Order: sequence, then structure tokens, then C-alpha cells
Amino acid sequence: MGVLLGGLWAVAVVTMPDTFSRSYRLAIVPPRPLRLVLGPAETFHFGRIGRLVLRACLQKGIKVVAINDPFIDLQYMVYMFKYDSTHGRYHGEVSCSDSKLIVDGNQISVYQCKNPAEIPWGSAGAKYVVESTGVFLSNEKAGAHLQGGASRVVVSAPSPDAPMFVMGVNEDKYDPSSMTIVSNASCTTNCLAPLAKVIHDNFGIEEALMTTVHAYTATQKTVDGPSAKAWRDGRGAGQNIIPASTGAAKAVGKVIPELNGKLTGMAFRVPVADVSVVDLTCRLSKPASYTEIKKAVKAASEGPMKGILGYTEDQVVSSDFIGDTHSSVFDAGAGISLNDNFVKLISWYDNEYGYSNRVADLLLYMHSKE
Repeated sequence: MGVLLGGLWAVAVVTMPDTFSRSYRLAIVPPRPLRLVLGPAETFHFGRIGRLVLRACLQKGIKVVAINDPFIDLQYMVYMFKYDSTHGRYHGEVSCSDSKLIVDGNQISVYQCKNPAEIPWGSAGAKYVVESTGVFLSNEKAGAHLQGGASRVVVSAPSPDAPMFVMGVNEDKYDPSSMTIVSNASCTTNCLAPLAKVIHDNFGIEEALMTTVHAYTATQKTVDGPSAKAWRDGRGAGQNIIPASTGAAKAVGKVIPELNGKLTGMAFRVPVADVSVVDLTCRLSKPASYTEIKKAVKAASEGPMKGILGYTEDQVVSSDFIGDTHSSVFDAGAGISLNDNFVKLISWYDNEYGYSNRVADLLLYMHSKE
């Protein structure tokens, strides 16, 4: 499908790597010019997130027109997009010709600019840029894309100063008249925030601690290696459960202001390639049985948060969620209640593919508000 959501056409995906990682940039163009760019997270080699956002956009009918990567040969780009050890082979035709990546007959121009300001988004017809290098996170750095002709930038990571949005939670706060650079937050915040919103709206959260049991990522080491900033991060990812810091819980306070200062958390990096799980332990303002909590979450999953928040009572494990497009899937059978005011809630997420789908959804939402 070429046009959707008010005539939105996806017309440009571009990759922009730094010296440590490869990155994608995506661009979109509707009959009334809309431009977008997409890049992978710094923590994913050759754009783990970028390639998956590209898949998500293609599945949502978004046509991609450009990719920028100064370090990857075009033939290798074909290979990297076609094969994925976690998410499987791309079930479509992928080839290249005349400096273009061709996916299912769609010709995607490939650029090799090292400076994001030099990527010709304007000539590519890209109004929106998805900055997923994990490097250009601030308004100032991500703003370099605007010099290349883009009008808006979506950062696929937390940003120190750009407005942060989580689909299903606070996207209604997006203001196209004043916001040119926005953040899609992190995968963990996208899992935690929808669940926290449902609980807070129905029962109130006095205070809470979050733990994410998180799949390893490309920032980690396959065997023990140097990591001067955080020593434990340098230990072998496939051999250890590694305690790590995360700002995901505190970030919830940015998208749900009433919870600011009431949430914090940490992570354990574990030896699985994909799918993570959030443990939210909270003290409720209003007493509620665990059955009442399950009913509230299920109602949200079938109503206002359908497609964002999932619900299951099955006896699931992590691999059951590989490729799941939800931001968060509540595991009704895994949570426990100490009493009616103190509960532990469990929610799964594909930290790669679920998040990538939200990046695409945020782009579509932003365009719908133009």
C-alpha cells in the first residue's frame, strides 16, 4: 500500500553511522511533502534498530527512498537487511543496482555521508528523520539533519533535552508548531510507561521500583574486555548476569509527570539475544486485589491501548515474544501481590522489534498532525 493516514508516503530511509556503529535514517513523503529519516541505535551493529524500523515501515505501507552509511558496502547492506539471526530472513526480494538498494521493487537511494548535515534529505524528499545512531541525541546534535533539508527529527533513544513521547501514553502532547526534534524514549520506557499509566490511572502509584531483565546488546563484550566507565559492563555477555544502570524508570516521569520522582530502577543484562521483561514493584494509593489489577490491564489492552499494551494468561517464556509488535505484554500469571497495596507486576517486550514498530507509529502520528 503506497498511501495511508491522510496520504502519507514513506520516501526516504537513510543510514548514518559513527566510528563505532552503523546507522539508518528514514524519510517519508506524502502527496503534501513529508520527509522522514531513520537510523539505528548506537548499541546495534549496523543498525539493529534501523533495519528493523525499515522492516516495520515496509509492513505498514511506508515506502523508503534513501539510506546513508559511509562504512557499509552496498552488497553487504543487501546481506545485512536480508538475513537476521534473531528475526529471521526478510521474506521479500532484496538486491542492489546503480547505487540503490532495491527491496520488493522499491528503489532506495544509498548515500555515504559521515556528517548528518551533509545528507541530502531535501533532495531525497525526506521531511522526517529518524536519528538512531545513539550519538546525535541532543537538540543541537540531532538538529544537524535539519541543515540537510529535513523538517523534523525523531531520535530513537532518550534525549537529554528533546520532548519525549511514548505511544499510548503521551503522544497527544505533541505540538507540531513548536516541536521539530522529539525522542521516542527507550525500549524499556516504552514497556514500562503504558503499564504504569494503567496502574496509576486506576489505583494510583505512591512509589515504585523497576527491574528490567534485559537481553544483551552490541555495546557488551562477547568475552571479558575493557570497560573503564562501568567495569561490570566489560564482562562476557554470554557468560554472565550483569547488573547495570538504566534511566528508563526515571524517564517515565517525563511522559507521566505525576510519577516524576516516584519511580527508579535498574537492569540485569542476561545471556539472551532478544526479548526483555520488566518487573514493576509498586505501592498503590488505592487498595486493589490482584484480580482487579488484571481486569484493569486487560481492559486497557482491549481498549485505548490496543496494539500497544498486550495481555496474556498463558505460561509464556521470553522466546515466545520474539517478533511481538506490542510495546509491553502483561503476564497475568507471573505477577504477585503481597497485600492489596503492594504488588509485583510483570510485562514482556521485544526490545528490538516492538520498539521499532513504535518508532514507525510515532512518525505516522506526527504526520497525521501536520
